[in-house]
Amino acid sequence: MGRPSQPLLSRAIIARAALELLNEEGPDALRMRSLADRLGVRGASLYHHVASKEDLLDAASELLNDEIDLGPLQDPEWRRGIAEYARGYRRVYLRNPHMIALVARRRVEADRALLGYDALLRALVRAGCTPAGAAEAAAALDYLVLGSALETFTAGFTRAPDDYRPDYPALADSLTSTADRPGGLAGLDDRGFELALRLLLDGLAAGPGTPAQPAPPGP
Repeated sequence: MGRPSQPLLSRAIIARAALELLNEEGPDALRMRSLADRLGVRGASLYHHVASKEDLLDAASELLNDEIDLGPLQDPEWRRGIAEYARGYRRVYLRNPHMIALVARRRVEADRALLGYDALLRALVRAGCTPAGAAEAAAALDYLVLGSALETFTAGFTRAPDDYRPDYPALADSLTSTADRPGGLAGLDDRGFELALRLLLDGLAAGPGTPAQPAPPGP
């Protein structure tokens, strides 16, 4: 038989299979043996391409970073560009929510990830932030995007809105009212993200410098 036209394994193929396994079965399923079974190879074959589970997570993170479109950050209209970048960033992690907890506290070392932060910080400086203010705004954007991709506000309320009314009337009123908005209750998470994004961009548009101001001292 001739040699296969494509390699059976590569770092990218293994990382993509890891993401699929995570999305289908959750973090507890991500084991090298399970991954090898999924790919139809011996476990030892994986280690020719990824050195360890930690290296595997780095490879999976690289794939996700490659999916995040940095193009909008070049938009001369900074507000529109940052908003589109944030939405695209969020979509990547909405498709891969189990990766958030696995990578959120990892060191940022991959070139693509560093390029992404560099592009975002340059866009924020063009928007009028000082370098220090840009760092705070970038951190706030990370918290907003990853937090909104990880948590679903809507799915926490499983009863019909009126079922909450006897004991939690304000909650019942809010759920009933939001159900009448475009997208209904199912669209509440997206509308909440858009509200938070708009407030963040409004804060940046209010003036240059450092977005965050220290809280006033307590009594």
